[in-house]
Amino acid sequence: MNKVRASAAEAVADIPDGASLAVGGFGLSGVPETLIRALLEQGASGLRVVSNNCGVDDRGLGVLLAAGRITRVTGSYVGENKEFARQYLSGELEVELVPQGTLAERLRAGGAGIPAFYTPAGVGTQVARGGLPWRHAPDGSVAVASPPKETRDFAGRPHVLEHGITTDFALVRAWRGDRHGNLRFRRAAANFNPLAAMAGRVTVAEVEELVEPGDLRPDDIHLPGVFVQRVVELTAAQAADKQIEKRTVRS
Repeated sequence: MNKVRASAAEAVADIPDGASLAVGGFGLSGVPETLIRALLEQGASGLRVVSNNCGVDDRGLGVLLAAGRITRVTGSYVGENKEFARQYLSGELEVELVPQGTLAERLRAGGAGIPAFYTPAGVGTQVARGGLPWRHAPDGSVAVASPPKETRDFAGRPHVLEHGITTDFALVRAWRGDRHGNLRFRRAAANFNPLAAMAGRVTVAEVEELVEPGDLRPDDIHLPGVFVQRVVELTAAQAADKQIEKRTVRS
């Protein structure tokens, strides 16, 4: 039951080339930065990432992207990363854009053992019709396009069939966790973290504060340890390293 690993490097050591990863975070909030940096040092490549966004140019998943370690991204928001845009438009990166709520539910469904579900999101658009450019050719043409999706009417309203997502590994960040893998998230840093954790077959959680089993009241646990296989305790410096994506102040 003791799921604590001695270091982030140990926790990600067995992630192989070509692995699929569900990664928590939204912008730079709740991003498992230490685990991502450890994976960068570990050297795995050809990674297929499922995450709301792909970080920024020098933080979060952006560091793996800049190093050429990611080949495919399933996400919903990609507007803060110039290298992401360059790789996608040049044909180096395959991208599946998914409505944000649909992405959240696909992760949750995969973690709950639900293979597919119907949603009205995307009806009447290329999300349903197909033809979204997943990968470009070097000349700018579409090399791989999204396929059409099954649609079905419920109560007279059309819905699109979406499939649940499961991944080989998941990397998440929590505020507090115990050695059994029970996790609690703090405010907006929860975002996609619980959903990503559910979707991973092997989930690795970095925690800002490691506590003993029983210190977290059952009502305070946001994600039970059954979904978490490895826990890494952050140092004080790592826990405090929280960047602001866009700092706005009054003049």
